[in-house]
Amino acid sequence: MTTLTENTGAAHAANLRVDAAGETFAYRRFGTPSATLPPLVMLQHFRGNLDYWDPALLDVLAADREVITVDLRGVGGSTGTTPDTVGEMARDALRFMDALGLDGVDLLGFSLGGHIAQEIALVRPRLPRRLVLAGTAPQGAPDLHRWSDDVYGYACGDVTAPEDFIALFFSGSEQSSRRGWEYLARTHARTEDRDAETTLACRDAQYRALMTWGIPESAKSERLSAISQPTLVANGDNDTMMSTKNSYLLAEKIRGAQIRIYADAGHGFLDQYPVEFGHHIRQFLGR
Repeated sequence: MTTLTENTGAAHAANLRVDAAGETFAYRRFGTPSATLPPLVMLQHFRGNLDYWDPALLDVLAADREVITVDLRGVGGSTGTTPDTVGEMARDALRFMDALGLDGVDLLGFSLGGHIAQEIALVRPRLPRRLVLAGTAPQGAPDLHRWSDDVYGYACGDVTAPEDFIALFFSGSEQSSRRGWEYLARTHARTEDRDAETTLACRDAQYRALMTWGIPESAKSERLSAISQPTLVANGDNDTMMSTKNSYLLAEKIRGAQIRIYADAGHGFLDQYPVEFGHHIRQFLGR
């Protein structure tokens, strides 16, 4: 374990390790422990690692609770082979939380992480207290199975150039693109003890999981009626990767779900509006 003492905040949180089911999970745990609020566990997007979370968002979230970010099996600094199904990724996330002794959490899942969070809420319904589902979609929802050529090209290249990331995650407007570049600067403020980049093998396994989840089958969305936790669904108004209409579908299928859509924003709305989204999450989760 590396301890960083010169700086504070999420951008300088220590890299931690925990063993579970024969593998080692890399994670970061920071913020202010609360006597009333459970830790917020955050599950990352396709090809993302610990360093891809926006420190500006994390610092808002960690003001009054503990926040835990994790690399699941085969991702970043964690060992093992990346599963190629969302169900097995959810089981890995549960193994990780069990290894930390967490018997109650709030969950935030972004993109692929949102698929995983849905599955956790279904198979371990008493673990999550509240859910935040960001830029994600129900299993079997429309327009998930085969990304457009542009989205596939930006997301799945052997090397992802910064320009590709901006094109994929942001709306294309001058303001959105500018905020995208500001996000990239924030995520590179950490120059020491950075997480390992995800591998091409991880990319391929996660892509198979995403495509399997996205095979059209409208009946799959009925599973969401079993989710009873208070849920916040959020997205940008122009998500070309997960399709904003699927956020509306999530909110429709999960009883009592709230929905918030951010203007002039794409898949990376949470990086475009990190402080605003952070405060909206805190308001939803309670203080």
